[in-house]
Amino acid sequence: QVRLVESGGGLVQAGGSLRLSCAASGRTFSRSAVGWFRQAPGKEREFVAGITWSVGTSDYATSLKGRFTVSRDSGANTVYLQMNSLKPEDTAIYYCAAANVLTRLASFYDSWGQGTQVTVSS
Repeated sequence: QVRLVESGGGLVQAGGSLRLSCAASGRTFSRSAVGWFRQAPGKEREFVAGITWSVGTSDYATSLKGRFTVSRDSGANTVYLQMNSLKPEDTAIYYCAAANVLTRLASFYDSWGQGTQVTVSS
């Protein structure tokens, strides 16, 4: 089993930046990809970005590409999400999750972190 712990969330003004971290432990070699998702109050969980451990192939939600950047440090078993030009609508709980394949579908991810709150004030 893979254990994931997110950190780096907080309160930021619109236009600001945050970098989230997702530290993985356990059987990390058993999962090929890590995805970031977010869930705002009253809304469904949505895919944000994802990356593969080995090659570093990445994917982004179309609406977020250009503002968000996902990266990984395989040696440290950590995946990062750099978020720039933040908007109030980016306010949500952000989760990282592990899967056998890089996909935008949450149902493919079977290990999830506890989430970290990101709040963007206007």
